[in-house]
This record gives sequence, C-alpha cells and structure tokens, in this order.
Amino acid sequence: MSDALSPKALTRLEEIRAAAEAAIDKPAALGPDIDIERFRTVSEHDRIASLESLERQVKETALLSGFDAEETERSASFFQMDRTPIYERVQKAFDDAIEIMSTSEALDRYGEEFIEKYWWQAVDPGKDKYTALVALHQTEGYFIRVKAGRKVDKPIQACLFVSESNVSQNVHNIIIMEDGAEANVITGCNINTDVKEGLHAGISEFYIGKGAKLTFTMVHNWAEDFSVRPRTGVVVDDDGVYVNNYVLLKPVKSIQAFPVASLVGDRSKAVFNSIVYGLKDSYIDLGSETRLIGEDTRSEAVARTVSMGRSTVYSRGRLVGKTNTCKAHLDCRGIVQSAESTQWAIPDLASEGAPGAELSHEAAISPIAAEEIYYLMTRGMPKDEAISMVTRGFVNIDIPGLPDVLRRQIDKAIEETGNEAM
Repeated sequence: MSDALSPKALTRLEEIRAAAEAAIDKPAALGPDIDIERFRTVSEHDRIASLESLERQVKETALLSGFDAEETERSASFFQMDRTPIYERVQKAFDDAIEIMSTSEALDRYGEEFIEKYWWQAVDPGKDKYTALVALHQTEGYFIRVKAGRKVDKPIQACLFVSESNVSQNVHNIIIMEDGAEANVITGCNINTDVKEGLHAGISEFYIGKGAKLTFTMVHNWAEDFSVRPRTGVVVDDDGVYVNNYVLLKPVKSIQAFPVASLVGDRSKAVFNSIVYGLKDSYIDLGSETRLIGEDTRSEAVARTVSMGRSTVYSRGRLVGKTNTCKAHLDCRGIVQSAESTQWAIPDLASEGAPGAELSHEAAISPIAAEEIYYLMTRGMPKDEAISMVTRGFVNIDIPGLPDVLRRQIDKAIEETGNEAM
C-alpha cells in the first residue's frame, strides 16, 4: 500500500509512529501501571465459514456479551479470535448499507483518504504506553461503515475474543456513520473460561456524520487477573447523536477507560450510560468526557455502580462547555455492598470561555437504604430478595437494544448481590 500513498500520507504515518515510539514507556495518568513487556503477541487462527463452527464454549461465552452465533436478529457480524478476524459477514438485506472488515483491510482498501480522515484522528497515539502499544504492534480490530441515509433496523455485532493466557491483544477499531445513517452496534470483549492473565489494549475511533446516530453497546467479560486499557475518541457532526452503553458484570484485575466525545457539530448530542459491578479484588476506573464545542449541544452521563468484596471503583465524569448555548448533566450514583470495598464519584465541570454554558451534576454513594429492605421484609419478602429488588431498581437504566441474554445477566448479578449481602 505504501507505494501508492502520497508524500503527505506517508508523512502522517511516520508522525503516528514517532509519537507512539516516544510514548511507549509513558504511564497512563489514571489506573495502575502495567508492564506491557510481560505479555506475548496473540496467536493467529484459520478463518471459518460459519459462526456455528465455533466451539460450544466460545459461543456460550460470546453470547453473554450479546453476540449471537445464529445471526437471526443481526444485520452484520465480525468475530476476531486473538489476532485473526476469523469471520465477517453482512446479511444480504443490508449488503448495500454496511461495510464490515478488519481495520488493516480498510487501510489497504481506502489508503490515503482513510489515513487523512480517520486513522488516529480521534485518539492521540502518543497519549500513553497503551495507545503506543496499539500503534506500534496492532493486532487487527474491526472497521464498520454505515452508508449515508441508511437506517439499519437490526443490530450490528462484533466480538473480540482472547483464547490464551499471558498475551496482549492490541486492537484498533473504527466506526463511520455517514450523514443520515443510523445503527445499533453491540460489541463484546470476551476471554475463554481457562484464560487467567493477559492484557487488552483497545483503540476505538467513532465518526458520526451530519444527522447520523450511533447507539454503541459494549459488554466486558474478563477475569480476575486480566487487565484492560481501552482508549476511545468520538467526533459528532451537526445534528448527530452518539449513545454509549457500557456493562461490566464480571471481576477484572484492573480496567481504566475514559472515552472522550467531541460534539463539534451544532445541535449534536452524546449520552453515556454505564452499569458496573465491582467484584472481588477488581480495580475499576471508568468515566467519560464530553466536549461541547458546537452550538446548542447536549450531553448526559448516567452511571450506576455497585461495589462488593474488596473492589475499588472510580466513577468519573467530565463536562467541558465551550459555547453559551450548551447544556449537559452528570448523574453518578453508587451502592456500597461491602465494608472492604471503596468507591469514588468524581464529577468535573468546566466552562471554557462560555459563561452561558449550563453544566450540572448529581453524585451520591451510599449503602442500600435499610428502611427499604425493612419495608419489603415486613411484607413477607426474604432479605436476599428484598436486596435484589432494591438493587434492580437502582441499576434500571434504559439501554435501547440490549439483548435479552444481557438483561438476564444483569438480573443474575443482582440476585448474587442479594445473596452475598446476606
């Protein structure tokens, strides 16, 4: 591909590499530092002709993050095993609306235009050692494009799967919603049941065109000794809408993520919803930032966190208002279910040269209200069921398009909360 690129594009690739090389030892501002040299590169695999050929255990694990191997209610699918995209498919009814492939294939196919508009434009490759790791040692990732004016009524699904221990999966994902396009993308990161230790470094860049809408649901299923470092940048144009749903229901050694949405277009909007369970010794540092740059921009971030065991949970939110006509709100609430767990709620509001910006926050951390549990118990409900009912109401965030299997997973986690609180 490089032979066909202009000097400008080649210079850009060189700049990306130089920024990454300069940051390869740079710790992140937040979260525990990780020795990235400890992990080896993930393995390659053969492609498959059908998702039904996946091992039963792999299919069942992927299903927990909403990935349906039967594809009956999906418009397109992408499945990556370790470093290999083993399966991509667009259903026939949507083959003129959706493109789905690996990012390296997209880079080869679209070359110069792709580099100038989308390649490391929303995330800085020199931000920290984890962005640098992906820029220098990328192990694929997905590329999704929904064409202008097309409204896809069935979810697009993607799964990034790790099948072996002591590896680093370094993916770079890009989603482009052209003007007037609409889609719901459900993506999950999963590991095999026998995987213990490892690292997932994921770069995601989302570009939302004029009047376009992307609903993006991410479900993380990790393990107690697995570390995760996603880095996400979102750019939203005039009248565009970005909705981000995040669900974490399993233990993880540490995860640190802080996606940034830039509302550059007038009347653009960003919504962040998250449901997070801190279990066992998990170290969880999550949040979001919205930069309200265009006129009449809007943003809302809603986080519901439950800490149990010896977990540590940080819930961060940042709003940066840059115009007098922007409005945004943060709603961070946590329930503490264990005396050994720790929770932090950290709202951060900034008005930059915009005295008319309307930015607000609501943050609260507390145990489950004893009077609510007592009230339900006086009506004959067992204590564990009462705790589960109150918790269910607490985490009841309306997440559009959430698969039934994920709703059942949330219910299961809630029931376990009630049992462990006994």
